[in-house]
Amino acid sequence: MITIELGLDDLAATSFAYSATMEAGMSLRMWTHASAYAEHIPLFSRMRPAFERLDTVLLTSLVGATRWIPDFLTPRPTTPWPDFRRELAVLRATPPEQVWPELERTFLPIEGAVPERLTGAREDPERLLADIADTLEAYWETCLLPEWWPRAKSLLEADLVHRARVLAERGAAALFAELSNRLSWDGRRLVIRWDNEPVPGAPSYDVDAAGQGLLLIPTCFSHGALSVITPAGPPWIAYQARGVATLAERVEPPPAGPALERLLGLPRARLLLMLDQPVSTTELARLLAVTPGAVSQHLKVLSDAGLTARARHGRSVLYVRSPLGNSLAGMSPGMSPGVSQTAASAGQSGEATAEDDAA
Repeated sequence: MITIELGLDDLAATSFAYSATMEAGMSLRMWTHASAYAEHIPLFSRMRPAFERLDTVLLTSLVGATRWIPDFLTPRPTTPWPDFRRELAVLRATPPEQVWPELERTFLPIEGAVPERLTGAREDPERLLADIADTLEAYWETCLLPEWWPRAKSLLEADLVHRARVLAERGAAALFAELSNRLSWDGRRLVIRWDNEPVPGAPSYDVDAAGQGLLLIPTCFSHGALSVITPAGPPWIAYQARGVATLAERVEPPPAGPALERLLGLPRARLLLMLDQPVSTTELARLLAVTPGAVSQHLKVLSDAGLTARARHGRSVLYVRSPLGNSLAGMSPGMSPGVSQTAASAGQSGEATAEDDAA
């Protein structure tokens, strides 16, 4: 169990970010525990030939039997607009004296020993850290960046817009309740409880945010709230992003009713029904198997008619139905049976396991 003490100033400073390096590190679970993340299997199966040309022993050694990974693989994001190379530089700058203790805390409680491929960190942590960073960079460039990351990035950005809206409209209690059933909030303490306590070796500590705020981080590779194995620095909590199931394959757009189709035309009517959650032009183009330019033209018409609203996240612009668009679609806000709502539900349907406890 992890308890985070949050004062009013910490709640006011609660922020959101996602991390390319964290996703790379967490994605290594796919090569050791793929069945736990079935929604990713189609994409990762296509990556396998590229993955097998890398130092797979090193990469898979970083994931424990409980799916925990060392804390230094998940440095706390410092910006909501991640840049993999900048984040990797933070990983490379990990103090050498931190590496071996973190490996021990990751592996000893369950495995009883640090994997052989990582034992060099006891004598030469700098060299092992450099090897890990170099191999992780190659993994990012050859496996994740070409196809998986553009999809994941769009999904994570949409999640941040949604969570920020929940916090602004309904407050912290509603936000925490929606993030994970592992979280409980009493107005002062935010508690992460594991699914089946006691979990051998699971992190257990109390931390006082002490004016440092709280960072909330969506990830594609968790079934519940998690944090670092050992507290260090300002607190953060990672949680499962909405709509992870949409990463697997193209989802059929929802059918448009005859009246809406006659009014807007079939492409724009179906597009409007897909905008029940914030989504980027690129992601809409992928779901519809058309060009981003074609989507942009239709979105401009819908926007000029006041049927859509836009939310900016960094350099990305996300689109969602406006209240007028919701009325025209004949649906209440957030209750559409459209693509993103259905996929979000599918992505969160699995129960968390006792193993998926810490980064």
